[in-house]
Amino acid sequence: MKQSKVFAHRGASQYAPENTLEAFRLAMEQGAEGIELDVHLSADGELVVIHDETLERTTNGTGLVKEHTLAQLQALRADNHMEGFEAAHIPTLRQVLELVRPGDMQVNIELKTGILWYEGIEKKTLELVKELGMQDRVVYSSFNHYSIEEVRRLDPTAETAYLFSDVIFEVEKYAARRGVKGLHPALWHVKMADFLTDYLQSGLAVRVWTVNRPEDMRLLMERGMDAVITNDPALALQVRAELEEKE
Repeated sequence: MKQSKVFAHRGASQYAPENTLEAFRLAMEQGAEGIELDVHLSADGELVVIHDETLERTTNGTGLVKEHTLAQLQALRADNHMEGFEAAHIPTLRQVLELVRPGDMQVNIELKTGILWYEGIEKKTLELVKELGMQDRVVYSSFNHYSIEEVRRLDPTAETAYLFSDVIFEVEKYAARRGVKGLHPALWHVKMADFLTDYLQSGLAVRVWTVNRPEDMRLLMERGMDAVITNDPALALQVRAELEEKE
């Protein structure tokens, strides 16, 4: 059985506030092979790691991320209403990459251009990754496939993946034609019909999100996913170890 990697979705977000240094550090400690994170631009053009376009859900701020400077964003509490994490803040992408850089953890950077298209975010992200020498450890994904095309235009060697939840006809063929090496479908998408067979036979990397129940983890790992993206990396690693023991 091919070993599926475990990617921590917004860090170990089952146990620590999503998209914070605390969550990414915990994912490392738990043994995840990768992390998934979300990138926006602040009002002063800094790459910041937060999921929503707005601040209300995960922080004590209000309004759009893009309308706040980095200093204003980092003054907020980003505890996502979880007790014991009052010191958690919105990190920059640089801070997260520098945290994981010493090891060999992979990083799935989701460019959050599906609702607001931040001018120049692709170029800024590529330049930062190159500056830190992490090109071979980063996968770029987005629901905005034009954004992925821009990444590929700027750096044809960058590893990219189409992120999607709706049903796209022959998406694996579409990705291959565009030179995109990965597919990141939603869990409910791959469970509604047997799309996985075509995806896995395509030779593209398949990483499914967001997989939090052990029965779903087990199913996907047995099918040979390249990675499961989960809020609970500790549980996923336990499920994988149990499967390997049975072989």
